[in-house]
Amino acid sequence: MDFRGKKYERGSNWSDPEVVELLQLWGNESVQMELESCLRNQHVFNRIADVLREKGIHRTGDQCREKIKKMKLEYRRLKDNSKTLRSGRAWKFYEVMDRVLTHRRTLSYGSLGNGGVLSQPLLQGPLSEGFHTHFAQQYGQHPELMEIKCEEVQSDVQCLTPEPPPSMTYIQDSGGEQDEEEHAVIDRGTSESPISRVEVPGDASVSPSGFSESNMPGSSGQSRGQRLWRKRQMREPLEDLVAQMLEVQRLSEERFLQFEERRLEQEQEAEERRMRMEERRLQLDRQHELRMFGVFAQMLGMIRSSPGEAIPQHNTDTVYSHEAVPLSRPGTSNIQDSELCDMYNCGQFSSPYLSTRGNILSGFRGSAEEGYRAYHEDKYDEDKNPNGIINFGTSENKLCFDLMSKRLTQSDMNVIEPPLLQYPDWKGHSFLREEVARFLTYYCKAPAPLSAENVVILNGCGSLFSSLATVLCDLGDSMLIATPFYGGITQSVFLYSNIKLVYVHLESKVTSPGSRPFQLTVQKMEAALQTAREEGSNVKAVILINPHNPLGDVYTASEMMEFLEFAKRHSLHVIVDEVYMLSVFDESTTFHSVLSLDKLPDPQRTHVVWGVSKDFAISGVRFGTLYSQNQDVCNGVASLCYFHGVCGPTQYKIAQLLRDRDWINQVYLRANHTRLRAAKSYVAEELRSLGVPFLNHGAGFFIWIDFRKYLRAPTFEEEVVLWRHFLENKVLLSCGKAFECSEPGWFRVIFSDKTHRLQLGMQRIRKVLEAKERELQIEAPHQGDEEGKADSTDEVIFVSSHHEPSNGSSLGDLISQLQTQLRSSDWLQRNTVDNFAQQNPEVYQVYSKLIGKQ
Repeated sequence: MDFRGKKYERGSNWSDPEVVELLQLWGNESVQMELESCLRNQHVFNRIADVLREKGIHRTGDQCREKIKKMKLEYRRLKDNSKTLRSGRAWKFYEVMDRVLTHRRTLSYGSLGNGGVLSQPLLQGPLSEGFHTHFAQQYGQHPELMEIKCEEVQSDVQCLTPEPPPSMTYIQDSGGEQDEEEHAVIDRGTSESPISRVEVPGDASVSPSGFSESNMPGSSGQSRGQRLWRKRQMREPLEDLVAQMLEVQRLSEERFLQFEERRLEQEQEAEERRMRMEERRLQLDRQHELRMFGVFAQMLGMIRSSPGEAIPQHNTDTVYSHEAVPLSRPGTSNIQDSELCDMYNCGQFSSPYLSTRGNILSGFRGSAEEGYRAYHEDKYDEDKNPNGIINFGTSENKLCFDLMSKRLTQSDMNVIEPPLLQYPDWKGHSFLREEVARFLTYYCKAPAPLSAENVVILNGCGSLFSSLATVLCDLGDSMLIATPFYGGITQSVFLYSNIKLVYVHLESKVTSPGSRPFQLTVQKMEAALQTAREEGSNVKAVILINPHNPLGDVYTASEMMEFLEFAKRHSLHVIVDEVYMLSVFDESTTFHSVLSLDKLPDPQRTHVVWGVSKDFAISGVRFGTLYSQNQDVCNGVASLCYFHGVCGPTQYKIAQLLRDRDWINQVYLRANHTRLRAAKSYVAEELRSLGVPFLNHGAGFFIWIDFRKYLRAPTFEEEVVLWRHFLENKVLLSCGKAFECSEPGWFRVIFSDKTHRLQLGMQRIRKVLEAKERELQIEAPHQGDEEGKADSTDEVIFVSSHHEPSNGSSLGDLISQLQTQLRSSDWLQRNTVDNFAQQNPEVYQVYSKLIGKQ
């Protein structure tokens, strides 16, 4: 019967006989050992409660536990107060609690046949005598003690009188007592089998609490207490070892949980990154479909408007893309007013919320912009995203972070003063302009000290180009620049200042002895300028990049003087970009700054641009400086510094950096040039092993590479296809169209990166080129001898802006653009009939039925 939850069990009042029975069971030596050996001992009190229940004492294990706890507290209180109750009477259970808790030899009942009494009274008074007599008659040999410590012994033959365990049996022969006790302890500690039985004399008996005559005070009892004490001492190292093992286990589990949490976080980040990439892919697909549907709509509109007009035949030899405009012969200017005007005609794709200029800015898309966005959405990380995109397209020096981070965090950099937090002189703080003047005088090898009055500070060289274009040119004017060139200049002077560029196209072919590929000459500049003026373009300035980006070429002093003389003859301003002047790492190459020339042909029209982004490997710190002897130009640019200023703390750090010449010369430049040489040598060797031609120059962070043999046809459409193959294989390059190169197939690769990223990136490039080479070998037998032989560089050039077909486009042009869209995308391969049937089964069934009725 289950007595839990009964009314009488909810009380906490115990009678003295019930307390005596509880103490008899609880004071048993084996029970005490089990209570001391385990932390969770509720099961012991539950078995004590079961034994008490069979005797007619209905208590739960929790009540037994609470009673023992209260008695312990009472015992400790009396022990501190000399064994007397508050009423002055002695506590009847004090001696029993004292013997148990101090490990003294316990008392036992004798085997007295019909009614035994305590040979030494356990409890004082008549109540204890009567209860013990009854208890001894009924439980002379009690089997329930076996249930407290172990399970019931299974046997084939039922025993009428169960035998007690060895620890509860009194054996007369004291010589064998120790061996049997130790044997019983070993059996209990190492095996879960039932306790071995021991033969005992016929007159021996065991009380339910484990008291026996062997526990009477005497020499044998004292020796047995010493043995138990020694056993406890032997158990202490084992308990310490177990505690240490549990602590190690706890620490291991905590560490495992930390690793598991980190793994789950990484999986979540990877899933979020995958979802972003998928959303980006779907967005690009929708944009591509929208462009195709727009072309279809215009084609249908033209067909309906003139049903009798014959459809013009499309010339397959000349292919125009949505980013292409006709190209004049290399060496002539490239100003197509009609194509540039088309950029203002946004048609049905323009946003009603933006102005015409806003729609032009919103629709500006080039391969460099597209690749840069894709890179930031799926950036390579050695630990978090090992399958991400490696960026070989953005010109950044990632080799000297250790040097720059250490220098920029030194104590002299961390200064904040009131002037640094207030509005400065818009041209820049005077202390910074003075330091820039001294810096340029030293490193540009100027023949005379440069003046700080000629220095203007802006937040980057891009802002300088925009400001100079605004100050030097009017709306409709243009600037002369040689191609290929850094594509960011297009954004700076056209999108921001609405100034057009006149291209001086350079060729890779060497035309005369002593010349070099993509060599700029005065004759080419003269031809381009004359053609532009004949077309009505007012050229106001010429842009020179030295060292050159992306060619890596360095102009000699004589070449620079010829260019400046050319500009003076035609009254042209000269903007010289020398942002890579300290990044010339080839010891055989000498850089000559314009500021190092003894006498400038036209100093009032010569303006030098420099910044710290490239030479000091801190492209995230936006700082650029203009040096011009023309105070009108400086003042005009300074007026725009209100929009392009540099914050005070940054100006202070830059001044401290430029002032530390010893660190720059002895530490930074030496390490930077050494690392650039090693990185460039590695990439060059990889390209040589692939048999790929490239320009071998010793300045900048890049190599100009010839991939023309991997194009199906010499067109810019095929260049874009190859560029996308690189991007799909998680490596970002810059194709030639981003630099307005006149020859398709040229790419720029950045090598100023860490070794492990260089190695992985070159492996991915090799994989793409080998796959492309296999494709071309398979297609070669099926192509005619003359197919694809025409060089389209004389007919097509890409610009870094995106514009939709204008309303005035012919049907042939629209068909050409549609074919270009289909060729430059894998939309048809992904959107097949089978895929459509699987994704939209209901629509496919309806469409099939309609087709069947026709």
